[in-house]
Amino acid sequence: MQLLNTLYVTLPDAWLRLDNDTLRVEVERETRLRVPLHHLTAVVCFGHAGLSAPLMHRLADEGIALVLLDDNGRFKARLEGAVSGNVLLRQAQFQRLADPAFTLDQARACVAGKVKNARQVLQRGAREAVSANETKVLARLADDLAATLRTLPSADSLDALRGLEGEAARQYFSGLNLLVRPPQREAFAMDGRTRRPPRDRFNALLSFLYAMWMNDCRSALEAAGLDPQAGFLHALRPGRAALALDLMEEFRPWADRLALTLINRGQVKVDDFDLREGGGVALQPDARKAVVVAFQERKKDEITHPLLAQAVPLGLVPLVQARLLARAVREDGAPYVPFVPK
Repeated sequence: MQLLNTLYVTLPDAWLRLDNDTLRVEVERETRLRVPLHHLTAVVCFGHAGLSAPLMHRLADEGIALVLLDDNGRFKARLEGAVSGNVLLRQAQFQRLADPAFTLDQARACVAGKVKNARQVLQRGAREAVSANETKVLARLADDLAATLRTLPSADSLDALRGLEGEAARQYFSGLNLLVRPPQREAFAMDGRTRRPPRDRFNALLSFLYAMWMNDCRSALEAAGLDPQAGFLHALRPGRAALALDLMEEFRPWADRLALTLINRGQVKVDDFDLREGGGVALQPDARKAVVVAFQERKKDEITHPLLAQAVPLGLVPLVQARLLARAVREDGAPYVPFVPK
């Protein structure tokens, strides 16, 4: 098993074209990068990068996904070739989707994974807080998330679960400002989670990181033979990758941790963002490139997987979890266990 090789194109004036068996990236007619197609499993373009029709046809023929996102990382479109995967697995997935008990159990696992990992972020912040008062606030919020976890087993409907998840998210985001070092707090202050568009620098950075995790989760599900559109926690809508959103929930706190690292270490600065009319905020192209590099480096970190009891690169974890989800869909008595490292 190897890391999915994904090319992220963040320059807004980039042009991608086919050059024999190579993808060539040009900026103002100057070649910036050449990548052999056999090294790629996906190409992700942010903003208004241009692509030649021959390249798009070749990507489809080679089974290389092409994902188009806007400047904030919001999903716009995906081009891929013929559907692959295990039709029997997808059939089992649709049958599970029609089973209310299984759907509720799977949705509960998604929420539990997210809340547990979010609680670890707050607990770590409490240990590293700059004052006793901030330690107390963060510890209280972590206790609130623990209370949510205790309540999850009694949630008897998807609406009840979504309500618990929403309240836990509100509590969690209310404490993230305290995890930013004091010198950066004013510039990176956030008032809860905002998107479409993000309303502050912190949210703009989170949206960008979430978009990359989303792409990896969707690719992992497709690699496992599952349909990324047929999810359990997130409502089904045309064009919505609901199962990818389900799988991504347990990885959102990992994006938050990286965002905090980038801010606290000064790798992302105040002037790396564009403040737009209407209140929207977006990362500038050079900053996007720096975040992509940091994201790819973070995915190389080895994490002990609690179920496998062995070290796994973080970037491989979505693939592992997608296969665990496929096992849960196929086999009775094999519940899905979200990724929550100790």
